[in-house]
Amino acid sequence: MKNIREIKDYQVLLLGIVIALGAMLSTFIFSHAVVAYQKLQNHALTVTGSASKDISSDVAVWKGYYSIRSKDLKSGYDKIDANKAYIKKYLIEKGVKESDIKFSTVSSYPVYKKLANGYDSSVIECYNVSQNVEATSSDVDGITNISQDVGKLVANNIEITSNQVEYYVSNLDELKVEMLAAATKDAKQRAKSMVESTGGHIGPMTSAKMGVFQIVAKNSTDVSDYGIYNTNAKDKKINAVVNATFTIK
Repeated sequence: MKNIREIKDYQVLLLGIVIALGAMLSTFIFSHAVVAYQKLQNHALTVTGSASKDISSDVAVWKGYYSIRSKDLKSGYDKIDANKAYIKKYLIEKGVKESDIKFSTVSSYPVYKKLANGYDSSVIECYNVSQNVEATSSDVDGITNISQDVGKLVANNIEITSNQVEYYVSNLDELKVEMLAAATKDAKQRAKSMVESTGGHIGPMTSAKMGVFQIVAKNSTDVSDYGIYNTNAKDKKINAVVNATFTIK
């Protein structure tokens, strides 16, 4: 009976030793991992890479607004329809596809006669009837010429206001991918230059954060925290920024 008890005590002691060794090994592995992590954190470099490229707009949008005043709504709508037909014909002759011409819903409101005190009376003097037109084309120069030549419409008694042409880039998503790659490459090169100057070497990139895109007029230095998309300039420049972190060997 005594021998059996001694065997059990030995087994308990052995189990305790195994548990203790396991705890020590776990502590060593954990502490080694923490040290390695801290070492990695202390031997990392974050740099900002940038890239820019000059681009030309390949889509242009012209918008106009025209209106008339009429004694009654029917004649007002008839006149607006006549103006619409003339404007559409004019734009098509200028090379714009009919499918790329859009007209808004006609809007109208009454204009009341003024009283001697300057307030409106309840008597309707006339109706103001108006409509918006928009033309989109890949012929950027053609749309630009249209905006500069609306005097021909005015000469035909069309009271039209021409807005500034808006210029866009159709492959912007592809450009963004290209510019991000270029900015990341620039970040890596900067990190490499900084580290190698002290005799070190960079390791893998551990993280990267994309900055905002700046699409500005060519030669412009405009910058915004929220990004810029300049639509007034035909010739633009796209800027991309990436913040990347690399390990240091």
